[in-house]
Amino acid sequence: MREYYLAWWNVENLFSVEDDPNRPVWLQKQLAAELKGWDQTTLDAKIAQLAKIIMQMNGGAGPDILGVCEVENEAVLNQLVAALAPLGRRYRVAHYDTSDQRGIDVAFIYDHRRFKTKSSEMFHHVILKRSSTRDLFQVNFYTKPARNLLICIGNHWPSKLGGELESEPYRILAGETLSYWMARIHELFAEKAVADGLATSLTRAVPPPVLVMGDMNDEPFNRSLTHYALSQRDERRVKSRRSRNPYLWNLMWPLMGKGVPTHVFGGTPGVLDHMLVNRGLVDSESPLKIKRVTVDGKLTPALEILRFPEATIRHGASAGGPRRFSRPSKGDFDVNGFSDHFPLALRIIEDD
Repeated sequence: MREYYLAWWNVENLFSVEDDPNRPVWLQKQLAAELKGWDQTTLDAKIAQLAKIIMQMNGGAGPDILGVCEVENEAVLNQLVAALAPLGRRYRVAHYDTSDQRGIDVAFIYDHRRFKTKSSEMFHHVILKRSSTRDLFQVNFYTKPARNLLICIGNHWPSKLGGELESEPYRILAGETLSYWMARIHELFAEKAVADGLATSLTRAVPPPVLVMGDMNDEPFNRSLTHYALSQRDERRVKSRRSRNPYLWNLMWPLMGKGVPTHVFGGTPGVLDHMLVNRGLVDSESPLKIKRVTVDGKLTPALEILRFPEATIRHGASAGGPRRFSRPSKGDFDVNGFSDHFPLALRIIEDD
């Protein structure tokens, strides 16, 4: 049996330097005030802080796959990978450069010794609104050496800027888009399984394992997740073989009400980052499954919010929240900070 450690982190505004000549003119104008003072020294400090946390993941071994958002381009991702060299991993980057209004994308860093990918099996979709864009990014990973498929879908949904209710339709659109993707994944693989004689019906076919991760900018109970992404509180409906609906089990629910946020804004804690799994990661016939551990006498998914002490605010109204690197005033940075979100991590096991 093999075990894999997968993490997600909104790394908060990982931009290239202020005067990067490769940045499009329109984006340079858009970010002029925000990037004031963001020179190579500041960028190096930001990357060093992120690397400090990533290298503590997985008991100091680092993640096998790390999904990230709020990264400007592949160049800064490669700088982050270079800073992770002490781990001895063979990290590679999967990234799609979008036309986001702030130039921030979703991407994956993965260990090529443990997973391989195909450029033809990376899929990207932009959620559009008038003032900004956000994206969904799917990468099909294949384990080594077993060659089992694990689909990861990274998400960064529209923020609540302008008001929670006013912006909610855009997150609903993102949730509906994710659900459509899940339906198509299930249909395509189920049809192939039936055609190959591996299943007697579309509903009986075990879908490929899918791990959805991301900053959804909504809580587990919000409509964008429950009504439109078909996110469930427990796994019973997700495990059912009688439904063709692409239900997802939201693994964040057990953390609700326990004062364990992934993000704090204005002193108010929130669970905005999520990990969700489909039937392919809980079905007994699947070669890949989420790992479970015993907590308070009950089996629960091996998922955690990584609140490293140095990355956590100790005093004030936002005590217990993540210590951010960027500050609200432009050009003002806390070089001892990290990000305005905490990372998430989940373990997956693979049968021999």
